[in-house]
Amino acid sequence: MTQALTKTSFSLPGQKGKYTGKVRDVYNIDNKYLVMVVTDRISAFDVVLPKGIPYKGQVLNQIAAKFMDATADIVPNWKIASPDPMVTVGHFAEPFKVEMVIRGYLTGHAWREYHSGKRSLSGVPMPEGMVENQKFPKPIITPTTKAEAGHDLDISREEIVGQGIVSADDYAMLEKYTRLLFERGSEMAAEKGLILVDTKYEFGKKDGTIYLIDEINTPDSSRYFYAEGYEEKLRKGEPQKQLSKEFLRQWLIQNNFQGKAGQVVPEMTDEIVQQVSDRYIELYENITGDRFVRSDVSHVTERIEANIRKCLKELE
Repeated sequence: MTQALTKTSFSLPGQKGKYTGKVRDVYNIDNKYLVMVVTDRISAFDVVLPKGIPYKGQVLNQIAAKFMDATADIVPNWKIASPDPMVTVGHFAEPFKVEMVIRGYLTGHAWREYHSGKRSLSGVPMPEGMVENQKFPKPIITPTTKAEAGHDLDISREEIVGQGIVSADDYAMLEKYTRLLFERGSEMAAEKGLILVDTKYEFGKKDGTIYLIDEINTPDSSRYFYAEGYEEKLRKGEPQKQLSKEFLRQWLIQNNFQGKAGQVVPEMTDEIVQQVSDRYIELYENITGDRFVRSDVSHVTERIEANIRKCLKELE
């Protein structure tokens, strides 16, 4: 079994601090740059699972880098360079404390809420009479809080502005950028025979300018269906063939785990880990149209640190 990178502990030039997220280790360099190491950790239901997934970090980092480059004409983004297959170095921006979730189809969390009888999500109404995986008449934006720990919570536009989390003017721009990014991502997915079902975008502000930050259109932040067979499966009420983390969530649900108190993560066998790794690589190749080239992970920590240090030296 290929080794997975699940943690880093670098001491970098100018390092002010380190933030450890569910998947990413983010190093603050002089409050000027961020070094984001995308590890092979994997989370579901806001819980980091006990085993890492080989090549997952490389997949996420390289997909995000590709989409950052492909959308830089829509909104400035934080990326400056990707000096390593698992690393992005970029601008330090103050993050907005909301995640902008946009949904083109009724699935996942939205479907679970709908199926339970709710007809609005984050204050946004959902039409009556819809079925699972059906396309919304128009994509809906359903923001969530950005939780430091535990579960992100649905929150409405009115609550965000009313509580002063984001100003009305900034929030209007976040919605505009979210719709434009989703439209571009959907077009790029369609070219590859995929449907971008839903995703989330995160934004920050630097020197008065809004930047797209973190990741974009990756299988951790997004859900994709295969376009071929979508209509037939919808008509028959069958599950869609998809490329996302939803298959992992479903496996966890079938094994009685949804991140609730007292529940235990089921055993992640080598077979399950390999299947998840294969699915991530499959998505990479489908969404980018490129063959995935596995990086040499024999000395992955040393490789990453050397590449980061070289990049930071060049930014001096």
